[in-house]
Amino acid sequence: MSQSRINITNKRASYDYHLINTYDAGMVLTGTEIKSIRAGNANLTDAFCFLKDDELFLRGMHIGTWKQGSYYNHEPLRVRKLLLKKSELRKIRSKALEKGFTVIPVKVFLSETGYAKVQIAIAQGKKSFDKRDDLKKKDAERALKSTDY
Repeated sequence: MSQSRINITNKRASYDYHLINTYDAGMVLTGTEIKSIRAGNANLTDAFCFLKDDELFLRGMHIGTWKQGSYYNHEPLRVRKLLLKKSELRKIRSKALEKGFTVIPVKVFLSETGYAKVQIAIAQGKKSFDKRDDLKKKDAERALKSTDY
């Protein structure tokens, strides 16, 4: 299984935040959730991470119900636990407690072994002028690409 098969990304993350540091975390999922993720039926748009009792959780990630799930189906917006090493959790906790920093999910992918993982980032919010600067840079790059034959 390869990472390229699943392309579930949080497109607003790089627009709204400066991504400082990224980590790959495992997720605690039920059987129907992993089937829905493999089908590409997930959304990270409004998702965020929070710390509770030295554990990291993901809230707001929508994983659609599995069609053949019957009454074993999961709740689409349930809180999911993320699996990280203690040293990584300590680094994330120290940075997340600083003013202006938050932890957000960036993308969901399948690892080489077939497990669903989420890439999380320690991020700092952008101001409106930062967003305008990024848009100007993208427009300039796009204009250069279109003139190059």
